[in-house]
Amino acid sequence: MSFGENFCGFGTGLICLGAVWQNGVMTALPTLGGNNGAAIGINNRGQIMGYAENDTKDTVCPAPQVLDYEAVIWGPQPGQVQELPPLPGDTVGFALGINDKGQVVGSSGSCADTPLVPQPVGPHAVLWDNGSPINLGSLGGQLISTGAAVNNRGEVVGASDLPGDRALHSFLWTRETGMRDLGTLPGDINSLPGATGGINNRQQVVGWSCNKTGKCRAYLWENNVMTDLNSLIPAHSPLHLVIAFAINDNGVIVGQAVQKRTGATHAFLATPLRDPQQ
Repeated sequence: MSFGENFCGFGTGLICLGAVWQNGVMTALPTLGGNNGAAIGINNRGQIMGYAENDTKDTVCPAPQVLDYEAVIWGPQPGQVQELPPLPGDTVGFALGINDKGQVVGSSGSCADTPLVPQPVGPHAVLWDNGSPINLGSLGGQLISTGAAVNNRGEVVGASDLPGDRALHSFLWTRETGMRDLGTLPGDINSLPGATGGINNRQQVVGWSCNKTGKCRAYLWENNVMTDLNSLIPAHSPLHLVIAFAINDNGVIVGQAVQKRTGATHAFLATPLRDPQQ
């Protein structure tokens, strides 16, 4: 039965499903017993992560959501689905990032405080290691703490509220140091890491940093320093780099920019130049 939910944010009330496209064929991915699901990313082992509904009706869900949902891994075998349980005391969860070891990151909470629309956010950042949830903590806030990406070293980037829940900062979590606040660019109040590919295996992090009026700049964080990517490209570039979504192990960054003259939105690819002295 369709409940007219807005699970994927399209506003149609129709059922939506995660899917995998392979060898020219698109195949729907199973849910956990509910109607809807969403696939967010895939690793090099063919494991797909995201979230899917179960068949539990939850009265605390804000309308039009009716059913609970959990983080899941699909595959690598066809039809295979693994539910990733939320932290103890929580009832729902979602996944946003996966590495090649099958470690997954996201968030969990209640259906009341862990919305999927307009974008997934939850109060408790989670790393699922071998299917078991690990609480990554927070930067002191209560409303948002969400893991966004994990590299093959098990290092996690995400975003968390500061005390008072009036500012949101990017974080880096490692087993050795716990959660660290990456801060913002000078003059800004909020920052977010890129989703899914926001950290590489060299512990370089990319994302965006925004001031109180909502003007944002793409950033690169490395060696404990956050740098405005616009300062690393030619000053006469026609583009203002707004968001950095992902970085690979060669330091190549993809993201979103605006054309300074027209305001038109463009994708960008930024490739670091080798130091001629090296």
